[in-house]
Amino acid sequence: MTIEITKDSIIGNVIKEIPGAKQVIEKYFGNGCFTCPGINIESIAFGATMHNLDPEKLVSEIRKLMENNNGT
Repeated sequence: MTIEITKDSIIGNVIKEIPGAKQVIEKYFGNGCFTCPGINIESIAFGATMHNLDPEKLVSEIRKLMENNNGT
């Protein structure tokens, strides 16, 4: 199954589905996300807004991670 990552992707789903995504989220948002119940309903865009970041920066980094995981 291929998951598509967009700024509207739910943070918790991304972490579950993509190896290494947790480290990307932690790099930009800190480790507080992982104890927050909102992780299962909040999007990357929402988290980025809360941390004053461009969501596309995270999306791009997670997509690159996915490409690397697929051996390309």
